[in-house]
Amino acid sequence: MTIHKEGRILLFISLIILVVIILAADYYLTEVVRNLVIGIALIFYLIILQFFRSPVFEISRNDNQVLAPADGKVVVIEETEETEYLKTKRRQVSIFMSPVNVHVNRMPVGGVVSYFKYHPGKYLVAWHPKSSTENERTTIATKMKNGSEILFRQIAGALARRIKWYVKEGQQLQQGDEFGFIKFGSRVDIFLPLDAKVTVRIGQVTKGGRTVIAELA
Repeated sequence: MTIHKEGRILLFISLIILVVIILAADYYLTEVVRNLVIGIALIFYLIILQFFRSPVFEISRNDNQVLAPADGKVVVIEETEETEYLKTKRRQVSIFMSPVNVHVNRMPVGGVVSYFKYHPGKYLVAWHPKSSTENERTTIATKMKNGSEILFRQIAGALARRIKWYVKEGQQLQQGDEFGFIKFGSRVDIFLPLDAKVTVRIGQVTKGGRTVIAELA
């Protein structure tokens, strides 16, 4: 387990603040109040620390499988129309990431980034039906070796107001590579071909880069 680069500066600043709080509490407060303040500050720091954790593991790559792009819970499995880029009917799988999940986003398939766009927007709760089209988000499409394209979106939620992405059009990436990070609760939508066999169910917990969410025909 490592600490993600997106959290290192924040954790360093938070550590300095924590030390100042401990020193001030030790000097100015009574023992009972001091212990309470220090305890709350330590808990807050540990929450931030666990949020930016970045697990290290081996990725089993398979061109016929689609891996979960994020840790979280499956909240949507439905047929829908993808209107931004693919402009075809697709099978949508959505994964909700709570503040306690790992927030690293990983490539569900390998290939070349054929489309990328960042959209500023609202901050509706991530499970709101309109969050996929109205919230701040990125849209990324990847063309695989066989010519198939898989599209996915990072979607900001009510708390997540920092979407980070590390990809650009024309970039070659492998399945499981890190493509982005979303801070403090969010959602990722994946748009699969209609003939893809979805292998997860509503409410299932996923692990980014490890859980197989679909098998391609």
